[in-house]
Amino acid sequence: MEELKKFATKEILQACRFTAVGAFSEAEVGFFDFGIKDYIHIRIAEQTEVLSMMGDISMYEGKPKVHAHVVLGKRDGAACGGHLIKAVTHPTLEIILTESPGWMQRKMDAESGIPLIQL
Repeated sequence: MEELKKFATKEILQACRFTAVGAFSEAEVGFFDFGIKDYIHIRIAEQTEVLSMMGDISMYEGKPKVHAHVVLGKRDGAACGGHLIKAVTHPTLEIILTESPGWMQRKMDAESGIPLIQL
């Protein structure tokens, strides 16, 4: 996630969407619990295939914000996933990134407590 933020900053990307496939040696995903208005963190401490990763990069408070969700496949064929918090890519992650209209901005939503895209 940090590398995507660095790339977006370097390339001056203000609004993008992306998809990716590859593998992680470890990951942390989150499940947003509206009751506490925060993520429950789920650590995945094993090699997984990135079956699907999709998300966007938008501006929030003048900086790129990466929002991604993943579905990860385990060795036994089980799948798990959620909001991608962090991960270690191993051996590769192929990301296809497409720029979107520059008006895509995030603002804090008081009801949910998370920054949402405003139209």
